[in-house]
Amino acid sequence: MVQPVRLVTSAATLRASLLLVGWLGVSYPASAAETSTYSIRWNTNSTPPMVEAVGLNEKALRQLQESNWQTADWQKLLSVYAGQGDFMTDMSVPAMLGSYQVADNRIRFQPQFPLEPGVRYRAVFRPSKLPGSGEIRKADILSIFQLPAIQRQPTTVVAQVYPSADVLPENLLKFYIHFSAPMRGGHIYERVRLRDEVGKVVELPFLELDEELWNPEMTRLTLFIDPGRIKREVKPLEDIGPALEAGKRYTLEIDAACTDSAGLPMREPFRKSFRVSAPDREPTSLASWTIKPPKSGTRDALTVNFPEPMDHALALRVIRVANAAGRLVEGASALADHETRWSFTPQETWTAGTHQLQVQNNIEDLAGNNIGKAFEVDLLEPVQRRFTNQVVRLSFEVR
Repeated sequence: MVQPVRLVTSAATLRASLLLVGWLGVSYPASAAETSTYSIRWNTNSTPPMVEAVGLNEKALRQLQESNWQTADWQKLLSVYAGQGDFMTDMSVPAMLGSYQVADNRIRFQPQFPLEPGVRYRAVFRPSKLPGSGEIRKADILSIFQLPAIQRQPTTVVAQVYPSADVLPENLLKFYIHFSAPMRGGHIYERVRLRDEVGKVVELPFLELDEELWNPEMTRLTLFIDPGRIKREVKPLEDIGPALEAGKRYTLEIDAACTDSAGLPMREPFRKSFRVSAPDREPTSLASWTIKPPKSGTRDALTVNFPEPMDHALALRVIRVANAAGRLVEGASALADHETRWSFTPQETWTAGTHQLQVQNNIEDLAGNNIGKAFEVDLLEPVQRRFTNQVVRLSFEVR
C-alpha cells in the first residue's frame, strides 16, 4: 500500500513539530503560512519498501535525471533516518544508506536494508535543494512512518532436565537444563531456585559462576550444586548444611522470565519434583555393567545397562565402540530408563568378531564419582595416586 503523508512547516516551527511528532508517533500537517505541492509517500508495495517524493514539476525532474549527483547530494534533498527511541539521539543520527532514482514523475529512495517492524522512521524532503531551484522559500517536508510491530507469542519451553529420575542422591553434583530453542544468557541464577518440601527456598544451593555454563547453541544450561554444600568437612557444608538432605523432597523451579534469543519469555515455568536418597560416595565400576551384543549383519543396537544412572552429557560423549580392527565404529548413541541404559546404533551393519566398548575414566555418575575415583576424597587421608584421564576397555563378541 502507498501511504502519502504531506507536511508543511516553517523553519520557526520545525523543531517543535519534530518533537511533538516524536512523542505522538504520527504524521500531521504543521501550521504554516504557505501551502506546498510536495509530499512524501511510503510505498510498502515494493520489496523492500521505498520512500517517494512526489509533486515535482517536469523541469525539476529532468534536471535531476541529467545530474551526476553522488549519495551526499541526494541526501541533502531527500533523506531518511531510523529512530533510536530518543528525541535528542534521533536528531544526530546519520541518514540511512540506499539508492536514489528518478522515475514515474517522482524521486524514489530504496533503503539498503529493509525497514524493521516497530522502528520509527523519519523522512525529510527539502525543495530548496532542488537543482537550479526557485523553491528556496519552500519549507522542508517531514514524514514519520512505522511498520506495525510483530506481535510474537512465547513458544520456548524447558524440553528436558537431567537427571530425569525422580530419586536423586543427597550429593547430586549437577543438573542439565535443555530448552526447546536458543536462550539469552545472563541473570540465570535469579530465575532458577530449589524449594524444599514445605515450599521454602533453599539458600544458595547452586555454584553461581560469572560465566554461565551454556553449550555453544545456547540450548543447554549446566547447573552445578555448590560443591561446598556436598563435600564433608568443608566450611559451607558445616555452616549452612547440605543443599539436599536424604529422605526429603525438593522441587527445582525454572522461572518463565528466562528469555530466549529473541528476548521473549518462556511460554510457561517449569518444575521438577524429586526425592533425595542417601549420598553416593563409591567410585564407578565397569564390572557391574551388562553388555548385550547385537547380531552380525544387522544394524541392531548395542545396549549397555548400568546399575545406577550416569551423567547424561558425559555418557553420550565418552563411551565409544571399536571394531575388531581397532577402528572406531560410526553411529549414534542414546540414553534411556533414567540414564541407566546406553544404546548405540551403527551407521553400517555389524561385522562378526571381537569388539570393544571404550570408556574414558572421567565418566561420572550423578554424584560426580569417576571410574576408580570418588568425587569426595577424604581430606584427612593422603591421596596415594595420581588420577589421569585414561580409556577403559570392555570386550564383547558380535556373532
